[in-house]
Amino acid sequence: MLLTEMPDDSHSVVTGVTPSSPDLGEADLRRLAELGFIAGEPLYLLRRGPGGREPLAVRIGDTLVALRWAEARCIEVEASRP
Repeated sequence: MLLTEMPDDSHSVVTGVTPSSPDLGEADLRRLAELGFIAGEPLYLLRRGPGGREPLAVRIGDTLVALRWAEARCIEVEASRP
């Protein structure tokens, strides 16, 4: 499942990062990996911006990150318990 499909206030684990958006290139995907979006990393989707879209406030490890919708569509996750 993609990060954009997760409900607010939910926990998951990153299973991978894929080029799902034509708006993002290899450098963008590399940046996501550098921020900590790598397989096995626990992730917590805090909430979405106005209108339920972007930015998405995400805690990855100990880092709080705001993601655009296009970036979040590239992150594959599996739901987990806190």
